[in-house]
Amino acid sequence: MKTVFSPGQLAHDPKHEISDGELRPAVEIPARAEMVRARILETELGEVLTPEDFGRGPLARVHDGDYLDFLDSFWTRWTNAGRGGEAFPFVWPVRGLSLEPKPDHIDGLLGRYSFDAGTPLGQYSFAAARASANSALTAARLVAGGERSAFALCRPPGHHAAAGYYGGYCFLNNAAIAGQWLRDAGAERVAILDVDYHHGNGTQSIFYERSDVLFLSIHADPREEYPYFLGHAGETGAAAGEGYNANYPLALGADWETWSNALAAAMARIRDFAPDTLVISLGLDAYEKDPISRFRLASEDFTRMGAALAGLGLPTVFVMEGGYAVEALGVNCVNTLAGFEGG
Repeated sequence: MKTVFSPGQLAHDPKHEISDGELRPAVEIPARAEMVRARILETELGEVLTPEDFGRGPLARVHDGDYLDFLDSFWTRWTNAGRGGEAFPFVWPVRGLSLEPKPDHIDGLLGRYSFDAGTPLGQYSFAAARASANSALTAARLVAGGERSAFALCRPPGHHAAAGYYGGYCFLNNAAIAGQWLRDAGAERVAILDVDYHHGNGTQSIFYERSDVLFLSIHADPREEYPYFLGHAGETGAAAGEGYNANYPLALGADWETWSNALAAAMARIRDFAPDTLVISLGLDAYEKDPISRFRLASEDFTRMGAALAGLGLPTVFVMEGGYAVEALGVNCVNTLAGFEGG
């Protein structure tokens, strides 16, 4: 299985985040990707390719133009306001407030285009996010061109980013961008399965009213876990997309037996949908020692996951999402990919 990764993805290098109501050291750091890449190079999966540059077009198929303009112009606006370092939003247009007219001030724009305070923007954040999206797009092109599978070592991750806002360490929705590109390249139906510990709220919202992309997510119950306001079992799609969204929220502490039952249910839905291509949002934070998550999957369970996914017999694009137990991240990632390769 070929891996796609750009060193440019490391340029986003946050030092802090706001989580649990406190300013803390960032956990979505470049070392996450470096550990995975190093582990891949030690194995039979060792081929790592540099992504192609797909330009703005595929990004604009998923994200709003004004949002992309904001990300592109952010650093100039930030420094013109006399600011430096990392930017955190602190005010949002919640119930009773309005998105229009659009604010002129950078603090208003940060709130307009974000949904949490835990995702710092810096000078190189958008460049790294574009490189990450190009990795996903290149992996999608490999699979569309006949490869059984490919792995996009995406970092920063993407599944919390919606069409017009960022959050959850995510700026561009890599899995959605890859899925839409596959549709545009000729796939009639695409399934996106999100196995991250946290619900892929951004991906769900992007495809929620569509029947050509099936979105499924196995994650911690949002009544107890981030992102809190999306990811419930009753969210099944709307309009043309009714019935094409499936959430499997699990109680905190879920182990492999519980988690794999949800996987089996999701896979049954995928078989019924009969997609041309499968995209896996490969979050690895269901791991039992992940510092910000509370599931109990062991390293060997990721091998089982990969083998199970191979049983679908579909061309598959793996897109890396979360996972913050840095020392174990490479092991768990390679276990998943090797399980798939051997399945």
